[in-house]
Amino acid sequence: MIEVKNLRKTFPHKDTQNKTAEKVAVENLSLTIGTGEIFGLLGPNGAGKTTTIRMLTMLSRPTSGEIIYDGKRISDLDDVRAIKQMIGVVPQNLNFDQDLTVGENLELHARLYHMDAAERRARISELLEYVELQGVINDGVRQLSGGMKRRLLIARALIHRPEILFLDEPTVALDPQVRWRIWELVRKLANDGATVLITTHYIEEAEELCDRVAIMNKGRLIDVDTPQNFISRLGRYVVEWREDVHREFRFFDSREEARTFIGSLETTASIRKSNLEDIFIELTGRKEGL
Repeated sequence: MIEVKNLRKTFPHKDTQNKTAEKVAVENLSLTIGTGEIFGLLGPNGAGKTTTIRMLTMLSRPTSGEIIYDGKRISDLDDVRAIKQMIGVVPQNLNFDQDLTVGENLELHARLYHMDAAERRARISELLEYVELQGVINDGVRQLSGGMKRRLLIARALIHRPEILFLDEPTVALDPQVRWRIWELVRKLANDGATVLITTHYIEEAEELCDRVAIMNKGRLIDVDTPQNFISRLGRYVVEWREDVHREFRFFDSREEARTFIGSLETTASIRKSNLEDIFIELTGRKEGL
């Protein structure tokens, strides 16, 4: 279990008068992520997602607040090594050694975790089979497709058997078929007992994968719930129409209510089922990525 209590992160910066000021990236963030949960962190650019992940993975020190992994605090130096053993990180950027083969990249990572030779060989073989890359163990990383590289990133992050996996934009720039394969792999990880925390700009990805999502905006947590609960709260159907160049929409609990409302409009409108992106825009006033 991950507990985040009153987390805050500030940075020094220059204000409009070129004076040193304080910029708040994350403000008073508190949440709990359960064991075995797939948890999504959503928010527009500048919402504080990346800063939060950097603090959770100990790449950045919080200004104040607490992060606790199964009772272990990242502020306690005696707990840091144990916490690092618990977590694996799949970065957005591909950061392999491009001059090494698939197997050699995994071998290098396993050595960093002081795994002995027999354990390294067995674990690498196991993971390559897990992510369906066993046939390319001797290929150079440059030869892999984008989807293969993403799966290799996940295999590398799992080399030391972490209990918690952080996935930062795991399917960015991948085609739909490859994205579905990554989704299947994430579900498999959760079914095998891992806790997975995902940041993504693809709202449908969070809706498809996540048990719960947290929506952030301007450094603050707006709300946490399951995708379906978010949708049910605002309405399962959306009437959508345009006024000038603007998109307008309204939520309704039933299709009949939506049809009645359309009858009151003097313009063409459509009815569709609501989704998590609608909820995101309603809560933040912004599309994901803007």
